[in-house]
Amino acid sequence: MPAVITLILAVARADDGLFVAGMTTEPHPVSSLRWVRLVREQGRVRSEDLTTPGDQVLRPFDVVEFNLLRPRPIRPRIEDWIASFDSAPPRIVRHLEGERRSRFLHRHCDAAPRQVLEGQQRSLCLIRARSVTGSFRQERDSAHLKARLAFRAGGRTYRGLLSKGGFTTTDPRWLAFGACWLPAGGGWAEFDEGILRARHGIEEIYLVVGLSRVDQRRFEPIIAGVHTVPDYQVPIAFEAT
Repeated sequence: MPAVITLILAVARADDGLFVAGMTTEPHPVSSLRWVRLVREQGRVRSEDLTTPGDQVLRPFDVVEFNLLRPRPIRPRIEDWIASFDSAPPRIVRHLEGERRSRFLHRHCDAAPRQVLEGQQRSLCLIRARSVTGSFRQERDSAHLKARLAFRAGGRTYRGLLSKGGFTTTDPRWLAFGACWLPAGGGWAEFDEGILRARHGIEEIYLVVGLSRVDQRRFEPIIAGVHTVPDYQVPIAFEAT
């Protein structure tokens, strides 16, 4: 297959390697544009797979040229494509930002997110989230920060496992954003849309929801990308964590 232009919308951690997904330029009747999740023929996607020959590391809203070999649709992850990372490294064409970034998020939300969140008929969607609540938690003297988000979409409220207070959120930049809130030794912070608006000027929240494998038969939703308008800011010192 020839090179495919893809707008990266999620680069996140997952149990089976890096979770890398984006939209191509091909129209899709439900998700607006066609999703692809990039996988290797064998093994896990690694950080070096996402590094260009010029040593740039791919990030959300990079428009990237990938060499996609063939689809590997295994339900519910029907969007999976095997990419030729070794023989044809990715090439960044441009980066979407500012008003163009905001317009893209507004125009390309999923028309049927329940197919992902409830029916698991497919495994990727972009949603405009409302009534967002969430938390950041870091155990004392631990390097591992946990983030969760609950929200409304399509007229329904989604809380994940209620006892855990929302869906696991693995977007590294969102985790870095949370690290700015917590004291150095660890702690707990809860928030809602009002706090995000008052403290950071965030007016709109968009989420990339993906299905992550729990075991050989089960998948559960995770938040693989958190995108806001205006974009939230993370200090450079935290970007690298």
